[in-house]
Amino acid sequence: MRLILTAALLLSTAAPAALAHETAPPAPVSASTPVPKEQLLVPPADAQHYVVVSEAGKHGDQWQWQLPDGRTAYRWSQELRGWITEIDQVTSFASDGTVAATTVRGITIAGDAAEDYRVANGRATWKTATDAGEAAAGGWYIPAGGVSVANAPLFNALAAAGDAGVDFLPSGKNRMTFGPTQTIQGPGGAKTVQLAFISGILPSPYPVWLDEQKRYFADVSFLSVMPAGYEGALRQLRDAQDAATAEVIAGIAERFLAPAARAPVLFDNVRLFDADKGEFLSNRAVLARDGKIAAIGAADKLKAPRGARVIDGSGKTLVPGIWDSHLHIGDDWSVLSNMANGITSFRSPGTTFDRAVDATKRRAAGTLLMGEPFISVIIDKKDPLAAQGAEVVSSEAETIAAVRRVKDAGLWGIKFYTSMNPAWIAPAAAEAHKLGLHVHGHVPATMKPSEAVAAGYDELTHLNFVVMESMPRDVIDKSNTRQRMEGPARYFKDVDLDAPPMAGFIADLAKRKTLVDPTIVIFEGMLTQDGGKPHPAYAPYMGIVSPVIERSNFTAGGYPLVEGLTRDDYRKSYAKMVELVGRLHKAGVPIVAGTDGWGIELVRELEIYQQAGFTPAEALQSATIIPARVVGADKRTGSIAVGKEADMVLVDGDPSTDLGALRRVVTVVSDGYVMDADELRQAAGFSGRPK
Repeated sequence: MRLILTAALLLSTAAPAALAHETAPPAPVSASTPVPKEQLLVPPADAQHYVVVSEAGKHGDQWQWQLPDGRTAYRWSQELRGWITEIDQVTSFASDGTVAATTVRGITIAGDAAEDYRVANGRATWKTATDAGEAAAGGWYIPAGGVSVANAPLFNALAAAGDAGVDFLPSGKNRMTFGPTQTIQGPGGAKTVQLAFISGILPSPYPVWLDEQKRYFADVSFLSVMPAGYEGALRQLRDAQDAATAEVIAGIAERFLAPAARAPVLFDNVRLFDADKGEFLSNRAVLARDGKIAAIGAADKLKAPRGARVIDGSGKTLVPGIWDSHLHIGDDWSVLSNMANGITSFRSPGTTFDRAVDATKRRAAGTLLMGEPFISVIIDKKDPLAAQGAEVVSSEAETIAAVRRVKDAGLWGIKFYTSMNPAWIAPAAAEAHKLGLHVHGHVPATMKPSEAVAAGYDELTHLNFVVMESMPRDVIDKSNTRQRMEGPARYFKDVDLDAPPMAGFIADLAKRKTLVDPTIVIFEGMLTQDGGKPHPAYAPYMGIVSPVIERSNFTAGGYPLVEGLTRDDYRKSYAKMVELVGRLHKAGVPIVAGTDGWGIELVRELEIYQQAGFTPAEALQSATIIPARVVGADKRTGSIAVGKEADMVLVDGDPSTDLGALRRVVTVVSDGYVMDADELRQAAGFSGRPK
């Protein structure tokens, strides 16, 4: 999953080699107040106009124009379900075309967008709200934020450079390769555009569309930036982009899913995690053959059949294939990366029909290296705040019809979102249950989570929607805006979990066996991080992914502070969230581990569960057998048992004493295919093993 190449987040999971940073130690960056919208530049009527769109509609605008002094100005204005982006950027260029200076002002969903870059006396210096540094001048500066169309000159330079590529600042060297063309329709009639891929900016190849002169035309992604008037070509370009990526990934899948990879394999002298019993067993052996677990016994006691591969597991642990219970299907590179990290099954709680059907079909054909997905479709009311990629509905009848379409597509569940009409939940949930579908989601605005559960929710998605039970009415009524984050950040630190309403709600969730998908790792990042140093979830991956990702995401600051609160207030609310997870678990509420991220955050999610009071075995069960039971697949997967599918992961170390060992994946077995994790990581773009 990837957003437009700019300000807030650069979302992708594959990662190329990260080059060494030639930077000074980050200088302390004090809290700053964003420049207000009223003081930002106003684009003139003749400015070049772009729109920020998804298949759900338009979300914002970007502009580019020349200032009287020759500098280039950019402006971005956007609202995404209550989160505001209002920034401007002014850039001047050196004689060689590289950026000589750029200044960004305003606010994004990540907070203050302030960023300043200057070249003087052969040195380049930069400062953002969360980092600062310097290096020898030369190369193109990659901003941590800014307006995405401000990257157009860089893309133009890459297109002109060919195989020579260009050097980047703070670090890296990159090149562009060219793909197929498409003829699209727009205000000027037919136009031919060409797909290109850039290596080195993001972990996986970054796609961009060029015009007939091989100059920047558009970015197409989850949120896309296109010239105004060409929005109608969005799906055409997206489909062509996906097809070009699929062709590359098919070659990678063919290599790892060759028949020889499914030969019998014997893991000997391993520590074995018995997920069914929640026990770690020493000195065990496991034989897999024909895609199934054929035998389990004591170390050195199982005989390998002729032609079998024997893997010595001394000092290592064999665990069931890992599940991420909240992992949206991203692009083909992202699901390859997930496999490299041992994720052999996952729930995707919000995937469009066409992507769900296409990805599932290609996985079955062996041309997409992806874990087994269990997919839900988002259903939301037609509204300016509706979720991107949702099936939007305008009545109870349309809601029920959408539920039936999910069933007809062979998918697993439905996920309601925050702008849904609460009155439509119960009848739609009843229809879903009649059809055998799982019902989960965000809690609609004006509805308390206890009311959603009573109306038919099998599961509450994200811990903040459990917290919402204790929030003031003005937060509950606006939970389809940023209040779903800011309310818990402000108020939850003062909530008594042993008093109404939370004590009774926890007991009711336990009685009903309502699932909770906490994704608490999100809130650790949002509520506890000042910026400038790696988030605990990402620290093990520093140095093996893109330097751009490291600056813009791994070391980014947390959620902007609400007026009157400090980061310490946020941390207190987060600590109460961790306590809540522990209370839910102790009460018997089923917990499934998910990330709503790139997948690499999953082990941190489990580490937080341990902080909340889980044993390591209980934490690991939340990412193995429990989600398998939830989706009804536990008779064939989710644990290592004779007769079950051979979905296993060999990790270096002992997760019973160090859950971090789960990051050190050595071998992945999916449906009986044995894959070297180092080779998988290399294919996905990682330059080494996580620390």
